[in-house]
Amino acid sequence: MTSRLNHNYWMARALALARRGVGLTRPNPPVGAVIVRAHHAVGQGWHHRSGGLHAEALAIQDAGARARNSTLYVTLEPCCTQGRTPPCTRAIIQSGIRRVVMAARDPNPRHNGRGAAILRKAGVEVIEDFGAPEARKLIAPFTQWIRTLRPYLTLKVAISLDGKIADECGRSRWITGPAARRQVQAWRRSADAILVGAGSALADDPSLLPKPPGGRRPWRIVVDTRGTLPANAQILTDGHQAQTIIATTRRCPARRQTAWRARGAQVWVLPESQGRVSLAALMKKLGGLGCLHILCEGGGELAASLIRAGLVNEFRFFIAPCIIGGKKAPGVVGGAGWPLADAPKLIFTECRRMGQDILIKARPM
Repeated sequence: MTSRLNHNYWMARALALARRGVGLTRPNPPVGAVIVRAHHAVGQGWHHRSGGLHAEALAIQDAGARARNSTLYVTLEPCCTQGRTPPCTRAIIQSGIRRVVMAARDPNPRHNGRGAAILRKAGVEVIEDFGAPEARKLIAPFTQWIRTLRPYLTLKVAISLDGKIADECGRSRWITGPAARRQVQAWRRSADAILVGAGSALADDPSLLPKPPGGRRPWRIVVDTRGTLPANAQILTDGHQAQTIIATTRRCPARRQTAWRARGAQVWVLPESQGRVSLAALMKKLGGLGCLHILCEGGGELAASLIRAGLVNEFRFFIAPCIIGGKKAPGVVGGAGWPLADAPKLIFTECRRMGQDILIKARPM
């Protein structure tokens, strides 16, 4: 029992280290590692950025000679192939580490289980699945991307008790309270791209940048089928235009595309689906860019299209204790809707209070 408790303690510490890299490592997953000898941590590390040393290599570097006859706790199966950095399995074997406790296997079918097998063959004891649920949750975007080449998409909405995302004049600041807004900034720091529709971009003129950024540089993506976003929008004039992508179609006037590009934004002219930007094509292109996790912040028409296309992996609803009312006030999901029998079904995964609001997380059934 003591051994199991120790494993859980050190793996929790490795997971905490891994979270420091969330939003920084695309297209690699966040990974944390701790080296323990005689019940004391002698080295630690986390993956800081793609192309940089992996968590295990940094922990071994930190431990130096103290790594010999130690135990390595790592949140993901050590890599076993040569990439921009050498395989971590080689570094582990050469360091003299005698035991590896890992939370989750590499979801890449080409690597899954190979790292563990190489270590065992070299005489290193390998223990698996400590902290696995939390580790798999941490790398869910990477798992989605490595298996489908499509990003993991989270749809975030802030709504009143009667399901409105703005009043009849289009005002949405602020439906939720300060605690919810701080949480959204943290979510932005964990995402590789922030996605909104043209309607939201026009109504709110958002920056879509996390505050504070914490070293993160997420893409800002506006879906604008017909080219309604003006060239003086904040995301085109705030000095971070290189982080802006506008997804449009051939319906967008050439002069508007030229104006966007002149501001420094990328303009993607994509195929249409039912008269709008093909969201499947957009997700495929974002996957090719190495984006693992997309945070969509609305609006209602974009949300409806994403749901209908089956592209939402997770829903996050902030429900505020207010009633807006009004026939023209926009609802959380636009579009034509669904008959009750065909309505998309969700499974609630979390419900908790956050300041004055309630946060509900769900996933598609």
